[in-house]
Amino acid sequence: MSTGDAPSTNSSTTASAVREAERQRSLLAALWSADASAVAADLPLRTGAVSIERGLKAYRVNAGANAARALEAACPTVCALVGADDFRRLVREHWTQHVPTCGDLAEWGAELGPWLEVHPALADWPYLGDCARLDWAVHRCERAADAVLDAESIARLGDTDPQRLHLQLRPGVAVLDSRFPVVMLHETHRQADPTSALDAVREALLNEVGEAALVARSGWRARVHRVDAATALWTARLLAGDSLAAALGVVTDGADGADFDLATWLATALREGWLKGIRVDSD
Repeated sequence: MSTGDAPSTNSSTTASAVREAERQRSLLAALWSADASAVAADLPLRTGAVSIERGLKAYRVNAGANAARALEAACPTVCALVGADDFRRLVREHWTQHVPTCGDLAEWGAELGPWLEVHPALADWPYLGDCARLDWAVHRCERAADAVLDAESIARLGDTDPQRLHLQLRPGVAVLDSRFPVVMLHETHRQADPTSALDAVREALLNEVGEAALVARSGWRARVHRVDAATALWTARLLAGDSLAAALGVVTDGADGADFDLATWLATALREGWLKGIRVDSD
């Protein structure tokens, strides 16, 4: 082969790669299309349209079942509330509207809570959205990276301007302030026999009792802590990156500010493993 043949060979290889990329894009578009028969005939494949349509349907059924199993593991409270069969149907519907963008289905499901909240068929169960959010926070917490407390950094509380201090929470810590008794719902549906506890949940829902939940890992398992409104707001501000001074200002300016005590929170955070350390802004 002469040197002059190289450009032609490279050009052919490039064109083949472009065709393959286009074929894969067309296939992915067809997989998420609502009507397999409408797109099967247009796919640049060497198989008949009928066979392609059957293949697409089979893939969707299998992928939908995998998605349902993944979210059933990630959102057990919601699954228990609506029942396994209805939950799987909801997940398959959700799957077609919020297509996974990652190959790991354990990373898919963050949109389930907001989606359930506005689903027209679930108007009588408005608490499902927050139950899904709490389930997802627990799921994400257990998949978060591990972290070791920087104990030496705690000393900076006594010698540094609070405006330069940032209390850093451990990976996976999350907070949810809900107008529903989400902690009760979460705990009840993890009991071997939730029958007696369900009466208390119904009463709390009837009386419009709201709860705030803080999720943090204990060992390798996530725990859901029931916290007051001031602690929930404080945690949210820390997660948003506020300085110690700014977070304290927000909490103490609120109606529940009198309930928040930094020393008490710090002792609890160290005992429960919420705190990773304290970062100091550079001069």
